[in-house]
Amino acid sequence: MEIKDIKRIVEMMKANDLTEFAMKDDEFELSMKRGNGEASVVYAAPAPSPATVSAPVGTSPAPAAAPAAPEDDGLIEIPSPIVGTFYRKPAPDADSFVQVGSEVSEDTVVCIVEAMKVMNEIKADVKGVIRKILVDDAAPVQYGQPLFLVESK
Repeated sequence: MEIKDIKRIVEMMKANDLTEFAMKDDEFELSMKRGNGEASVVYAAPAPSPATVSAPVGTSPAPAAAPAAPEDDGLIEIPSPIVGTFYRKPAPDADSFVQVGSEVSEDTVVCIVEAMKVMNEIKADVKGVIRKILVDDAAPVQYGQPLFLVESK
């Protein structure tokens, strides 16, 4: 299951005022509980194969994100889909995935969030231009925390 699929489930939970959701198949188990307007996501997956990127085994609910400043009106947030450590580069000696002013599409990788020694590539999921980078490299991030602000095209 990909992060975008989990985001869709969370949105459906919010839209239908569901407080619990669970599903299981041969590859993974997903259980989510919502309370106080926030979603808590718990993952359980078998050992990942070397060619795939898996979600972390567990996450905890994140505090609500602070509202954007007035000058950020009209910009779209790219939130962290998981708890972990934010990295702007694929390797310490490499260039950053994106800079302020970089054009992105839905499939553009904008950063990596490391969770439990797994490097999870985070895609923009929006088409536009990066206007603000909200997190310092190698900083811890929470579920739902805004990472970038994008001006939609």
